[in-house]
Amino acid sequence: MKNNPGSTTTGRILPVTSMTRLLGQSEHVKDLVEECAEELSSVNTVLKEEAAGHNQQSGIDYALEKSEAIEGKVQEAADKLTVVNQALQVEVEVRHMLDQRLTMVTQEEAVARHAAFHDPLTGLPNRALFDNRVEHGLAQAKRYGWTLAVMFMDLDDFKQINDVYGHDVGDAVLKTVAERLKHNTREADTVSRHGGDEFLCLMMKFGDVRDINFIAEKIANAIQVPCQLSTGELIIKPSIGISIFPKDGITGFDLVKSADQAMYEAKRNKSGYAFAQ
Repeated sequence: MKNNPGSTTTGRILPVTSMTRLLGQSEHVKDLVEECAEELSSVNTVLKEEAAGHNQQSGIDYALEKSEAIEGKVQEAADKLTVVNQALQVEVEVRHMLDQRLTMVTQEEAVARHAAFHDPLTGLPNRALFDNRVEHGLAQAKRYGWTLAVMFMDLDDFKQINDVYGHDVGDAVLKTVAERLKHNTREADTVSRHGGDEFLCLMMKFGDVRDINFIAEKIANAIQVPCQLSTGELIIKPSIGISIFPKDGITGFDLVKSADQAMYEAKRNKSGYAFAQ
């Protein structure tokens, strides 16, 4: 399930005042250059006439005077363009800096959002995200008449692993179990670390109890595959309790509670998994 209560949409609002001012300056420069072009055209006309031999000296003096005036205007245009280009360069640098800052803030937000809804050790959804997905799943189940199940899983004798081998090995076991749970459930399901060595699974939309039996056996068998750790090989055995909506509860709290009770029944009977009664 892909809904995330912590998701947000970040919009980009860039300032336009500076850019508007720069565009106005560019328009002014363009007008100045066009004026120069018209005057140069006039000078060229005079020079062409003088080239034909009519009043040569006075025409050349006039053309030189006009050319000097145009030279000043072109220089002014060049100076203004230099200012505009420098301002645009600053604007580009500012925009680039803002883009970098936005990217960093977006990444920080994503990291914070993930941390708020995921277990730091295993990367699985935490209880807050699990509860949210259960509520979403229940709403769909009630609307479409689906059946869903909650599994509550505990690792047998996990405390002894921590006591004998240390917490680093215990953490490695938890990570391995988390990966096996993810690989043996469907995309639509949610696997969560409840805390300690306890895990929750929300199983969405299945046919009948035989499907849940199959999934529970598949998970139990996968968990019991020997773990290859730095201390050697360890075999982990799970106890799984299963509750089904709506038979064993119509709220997330009730379903988790029923699955928890069934898990203790499975642990007492050493049956691997048990359904809520």
